[in-house]
Amino acid sequence: MRYDTVVGRADLSLFYAINRWPEGWTPIMRFFSEATDLLAVRIGLVLMVVVMVALRGAAARAVGLSLLAFPIANEVTDLFKAWLPQPRPFQELADAVLRTGGSDSAGTASAHSANMAAVATVMLFLVPRFGAVWVVVAVMTGLSRIYTGVHYPGQVALGWTVGVTVGLTVVGLERVIRDRWFSPKPASSAEPVNSAEGTAAEGAA
Repeated sequence: MRYDTVVGRADLSLFYAINRWPEGWTPIMRFFSEATDLLAVRIGLVLMVVVMVALRGAAARAVGLSLLAFPIANEVTDLFKAWLPQPRPFQELADAVLRTGGSDSAGTASAHSANMAAVATVMLFLVPRFGAVWVVVAVMTGLSRIYTGVHYPGQVALGWTVGVTVGLTVVGLERVIRDRWFSPKPASSAEPVNSAEGTAAEGAA
């Protein structure tokens, strides 16, 4: 059993602690858990992308890399679920409080947490002030997935790890490619000859 180990028992205890947070927190936690499913949020994200692209520079690069990191992180979590399937809390715990829609899929790694962590990592490197906001969003998204009963803390932590790793990889590769192929190369120049030395050498000859 997963909960016969020290780590497993700690994961279970932390789940119950967060899942039992006050019911009054349900609206805000459900918002973070389901935000990307809401039409208003999707429209807001589209507008944000348009504005950041219009700003060009680091902001535009951050958008492009985030749109790349987001689906990669999501796909990696799907691979974890396929290779190492683990149940979600509400699927195996009769006393888990489910505050959102359930799912038949495995809960091995939280895709919501991974996606937000990937975006937060990219944003933090390229537009730090804006990235700090995304870090808060990523943290709240992960906690909301535990509070609503659809993931264990360990599954959220794995999702965050996936997201940060993907974000760092995408940013790192982009910098290597940009430095190697798109950065202007310094013009080579011959070493200048000291005119005084040259004249003296000619006179001695």
